[in-house]
Amino acid sequence: MFFLGPVGPTELLLIALIIIIIFGARKLPELGKSLGEGIKNFRKSISSKEKNDKSSSDTDKPEPPTKDE
Repeated sequence: MFFLGPVGPTELLLIALIIIIIFGARKLPELGKSLGEGIKNFRKSISSKEKNDKSSSDTDKPEPPTKDE
């Protein structure tokens, strides 16, 4: 588990145990579901914002100035 740095399996187990004690085993599925939905909505809003930025940049191009004589 090199990507986590100095956090090993023992530390992860301890963190999981503390989370279970704090929230309780019955609340964990609900907590996971709400966290997943939050992440899903965040990604959805980011991707829709990028699409809006691309489409608005195409349509909001300023027209070249015209010469009034």
